[in-house]
Amino acid sequence: MLTVHHLRISQSERIVWLCEELGLDYELVLYNRDPETRLAPPELKALHPMQVAPVITDGDLVLGESGAIVEYIVGKYAPGTALVPGPDHPDFADHLYWFHFANATFMTNGMMQIAVNFAGAQMPPPLQKRVDNAWAQIEARLGEADYFGGSQLTTADIMMVFQLTTSRAFNGMTIDHLPNLKAYLQRIGSREAYQTAMAKCEPGMPPKLD
Repeated sequence: MLTVHHLRISQSERIVWLCEELGLDYELVLYNRDPETRLAPPELKALHPMQVAPVITDGDLVLGESGAIVEYIVGKYAPGTALVPGPDHPDFADHLYWFHFANATFMTNGMMQIAVNFAGAQMPPPLQKRVDNAWAQIEARLGEADYFGGSQLTTADIMMVFQLTTSRAFNGMTIDHLPNLKAYLQRIGSREAYQTAMAKCEPGMPPKLD
């Protein structure tokens, strides 16, 4: 049985959403954050050397890292899915770009901001410029395509959305100046699989779609 270990308020929501979009049979185990440290509890830390979410178990396999998990699940359980455009598809390169942008650039920016805020400092101008450029590129992309990966939902969207929704719910950022992003999040929020995943991941917490 494929088991998704989800730490509340974390990027492991991506994996639950992926499983719902694919209609997979899986088990979900929820973990609450330690009330003092806000980190993973001991039972989740014990699963993987990085001691963070996401983690899946599948038989004897224990796997971490969002991108690796997404590729593993698609490769094993849904080869050929429309969520991953093939090399002959016109959206192939865009899908690849945004799939990797999600953690390599966008999530990294977010972690830099958290670290700077934790230190009681302000973002240095070069780093702030990097953050601003990312948000501007996101808005521009969603003005030219309905989804990050192109004309249809792909795993690039599944990788991107956490930082645009759940993560943003805790940093106070408004997106009123980003109309393309606002419209995109309404499209995501209308998806039955996304609604089901978020109800399972964060019961009692409506998704941050505005």
